[in-house]
Amino acid sequence: MITANSSALYEKAKQKMPGGVSSPVRAFNAVGGDPLFIKSGRGAYMTDVDDNDYIDYVMSWGPLIRGHAHPDVITALQQATALGTSYGAPSPLEIDLADAVMELMPNIEMVRFVNSGTEATMSVLRLARAFTGRNKIIKFQGNYHGHADMLLVAAGSGVATLGLPNSPGVPPATVADTLTAQFNDLDSVQALFDQVGDEIAAVILEPVSGNMGLIPPQDGFLQGLRDITAKHGSLLIFDEVMTGFRVHPGGAQTRYGIKPDLTALGKVIGGGLPVGAYGGRKEIMEMVAPVGPMYQAGTLSGNPLAMTAGIATLAVFKQEGVWDRLEAAGEKLITGIAQAAADAGVPIQHSRVGTMFGFFFNDQPVSGWHSAATSDTEKFGRFHRAMLEQGVYLAPSQFEAGFISTKHGDQEIEKTIAAAAQAFKAL
Repeated sequence: MITANSSALYEKAKQKMPGGVSSPVRAFNAVGGDPLFIKSGRGAYMTDVDDNDYIDYVMSWGPLIRGHAHPDVITALQQATALGTSYGAPSPLEIDLADAVMELMPNIEMVRFVNSGTEATMSVLRLARAFTGRNKIIKFQGNYHGHADMLLVAAGSGVATLGLPNSPGVPPATVADTLTAQFNDLDSVQALFDQVGDEIAAVILEPVSGNMGLIPPQDGFLQGLRDITAKHGSLLIFDEVMTGFRVHPGGAQTRYGIKPDLTALGKVIGGGLPVGAYGGRKEIMEMVAPVGPMYQAGTLSGNPLAMTAGIATLAVFKQEGVWDRLEAAGEKLITGIAQAAADAGVPIQHSRVGTMFGFFFNDQPVSGWHSAATSDTEKFGRFHRAMLEQGVYLAPSQFEAGFISTKHGDQEIEKTIAAAAQAFKAL
């Protein structure tokens, strides 16, 4: 496979941007080689600047559940662009997207739109502190909630990929009230509440972890968190920036039947445009300015292009049978990959929840960051390069989830499984 043009662009980019990229994991440091520069995407495929085609399982890190350049989304955006890109004033589109979100997630009684997942999580935690009058929060080791200072503690995703436990530039005082527990370990949460329960404003987590690889919640874990937080007067916050509309049309909260107090959203609700949102119980949301005293604002929040793309994207769930087809496609993919690994004698741990999937090069079960961190990242890097050579684009990190779209059909899935079989054999 020839990637000379990508390599040349990477050399230019490194002179102009830190690491030649606008987000760290894109640099391919964890898997080796130069990152690919993409010139177009359509359906389940991306094409790089050397005209190589790839079946894409990154899907812009989750938002593109309808695939690249879906005609409905593109047409809606073209029409919206002709009317202006931003107003800095209320738009009917905000109400339409709010209706779509709240119809799918009835636990959200009011919503505020922002511009990114990081904005959503930092804002929702400010709100939790304002509502409870408490300062401490609990997050889970390996869960990533954006790059706000107070959340760069034991973070997953790119931080884990690059081997950074947190980040220089974060003042110690900023994270002094951020406590960490172990995912899928209720005892570690209870221990913190036993110590300082009356000071804890909220527990925030990815209900299905996608930023240390895909790790589902174990039976009783989410309900246990709901019970503990309710007992102590703390709020339970689901960070569904990634899982929202991905593990179920109603998010993880619907799939597992748990009602969080607040929810952070992003990715799918913008259909590939920058967007975020947070919402939840009305009595809490009415603390947000201008109704209440908790201040949060944004110049481009609720801009018509992001709202339009989100409305067109969420409309997919109105199509009969679409979710069943997505579930079936995801199961066929991960089952096929697991069988290919077994046939080659390569031990992996695999999982799937809805349209998200993942696997670890590990011979032991993975339930949280401690076990995920024992995975063979060097072997994953070799596997990743082998898959690229066969035209399959996976996230360039052992600690990222994969995503399918409505455009991943039998042909793409069967080709991926065949590629995986060859890649596992080469290991």
